[in-house]
Amino acid sequence: MAEAATELLTTADGRPLKAALAAAQSRAKRRAFLLVLPLLIFVLLTFLVPIGYMLKRSVEHDGFSASAPALDAWFAENPGFDPANPPEEAYAALVSDLARMQVEKTTGMAGTRINYTVPGTISLFKKGAREAKTLAAPFKDSLLALDPEWGKPALWRGMSAASSAYTGDFYQVAADRKLTDDGWARGGDKDRIYLYLFFKTFLISGLITVICLLIAFPVSHLLATLPLAKASLLMILVLLPFWTSLLVRTTAWIALLQEQGIVNDMLVGLGLIGDDGRLTLMYNMTGTIVAMTHVLLPFMILPLYSVMKVIPPSYARAARSLGATSWTTFRRVYLPQTLPGIAAGSLLVFILAVGYYITPALVGGADGQLISNLISFHMSKSNWSLAAAIAGMLLVSILLLYWLYDRLIGIDRLKLG
Repeated sequence: MAEAATELLTTADGRPLKAALAAAQSRAKRRAFLLVLPLLIFVLLTFLVPIGYMLKRSVEHDGFSASAPALDAWFAENPGFDPANPPEEAYAALVSDLARMQVEKTTGMAGTRINYTVPGTISLFKKGAREAKTLAAPFKDSLLALDPEWGKPALWRGMSAASSAYTGDFYQVAADRKLTDDGWARGGDKDRIYLYLFFKTFLISGLITVICLLIAFPVSHLLATLPLAKASLLMILVLLPFWTSLLVRTTAWIALLQEQGIVNDMLVGLGLIGDDGRLTLMYNMTGTIVAMTHVLLPFMILPLYSVMKVIPPSYARAARSLGATSWTTFRRVYLPQTLPGIAAGSLLVFILAVGYYITPALVGGADGQLISNLISFHMSKSNWSLAAAIAGMLLVSILLLYWLYDRLIGIDRLKLG
């Protein structure tokens, strides 16, 4: 009956009320979508598209496939060939492509691509390209006489993988695996640099997160319990780093922590250390931890403060009136209510620390570098695809941590201030 009555109701212009309400809701949804559309486009262009391009580059490199069409075609027709004993046809295609590379001046590009998985092959390709026109059949014997390295199974495995523009080789390299005559295998101790840096980055980021939490907890509690005027003044001091350039703050730490800096001068002046025993606090991991803790501390304070501010003081008073000690009140009443802020601040600080680049680059030296610095090096000076593969692995690691956070705590409990 109620539904029938609703259908009989009409608007002032005679339209059914139900249809008019549906049209109004549709207009409201379109208006809301148009308001969000600029932000959606911005996120798409500045976030999703770059990440998609990075992931694409991590499995794409046509440096060899575009320069060796004859050998690429042979690999496509013979996917099950024996890398330890390629036939004459394979060597003939290789010699043809080497001659082509010499004419088109693409030898360096092709050799560099193979060099990423089989180090030391750039000079081999340049030498082979220079002599390609003088080589005669049988080409296998001619190439092996020119340089026995052309018969290495690892080289043929590398060229076979590089014959396609899309490959997973860079993820193998990023996982500290090495291409051998028998295929991909775990690298030696001296070759294991990427996974070590991953472990080091996550360990240091976790340490910085713990330090920030230990410092931020009492500061946030003080902010939440002080009178408004004093709390506002203290909040300005907390937010002050946001109004200062990151480069300026990092440079200030260099002036403070270097061997001839202010901190060492104070310690020498107080007689705590001798002038010949100045502490090495800069261009090592100590400098990285100190500077990054200072930079990231506000990101821990603000989520904690937002949670502590709304905790009623009466809860603690009630616990004390019931006989609980100060420690029991803190552990069983106050601390559990701050967990959403602790979790949010820790997640925020940890993720920011994992991807930090500028501060370790300026104050870390060789010992204080993190995985982000290695990504920057490969991106600017070495191998874009390898940098993208390392960044892709870092992205997956962060998403995994985010998923664990959601499973253990719940993303709906995230309190960021």
